[in-house]
Amino acid sequence: MTRPRYPALALFLFATFIASGIGSAATIKNVATWYPTLVKPAWNPPSWIFGPVWTMLYIAMSIAAWRVWRNQTGAAARGVLRLYGAQLALNALWSVCFFGLRRPDLALVDIAGLWSLLVVALVRFWRADRVAGALWVPYVAWVTFASVLNATIWWLNR
Repeated sequence: MTRPRYPALALFLFATFIASGIGSAATIKNVATWYPTLVKPAWNPPSWIFGPVWTMLYIAMSIAAWRVWRNQTGAAARGVLRLYGAQLALNALWSVCFFGLRRPDLALVDIAGLWSLLVVALVRFWRADRVAGALWVPYVAWVTFASVLNATIWWLNR
């Protein structure tokens, strides 16, 4: 049994962009003032790339979770929602920790938890729907890169 398609997708996108808005609110001021003062590795991406990358990732991850959720029922469907909600919370919390609190160390702890949830989701999504799994892979890859970047910035600025 499948659920209605597009109203639920809109809700997944809405929840994702609410989390994104929380992260952006924590980021916006300090990305222009505090972040440029940090020592960063030579391979740190230019600031302009983060917006487009995250926009594409947010869309892909919403579609992935929606695809898996709509083909689940009962406890399995609720499990998808819990997993997705938990990773959204950790995603937003990372920005609050890193930029809002100016604490790359706390952000590193958060991103380790986020990465772990993303890998669990990747395995579950891949098993349930290969397209959803494939849509999730870039998110895991980006957060893997972001984790290394976060750790490097923390190390260089401790």
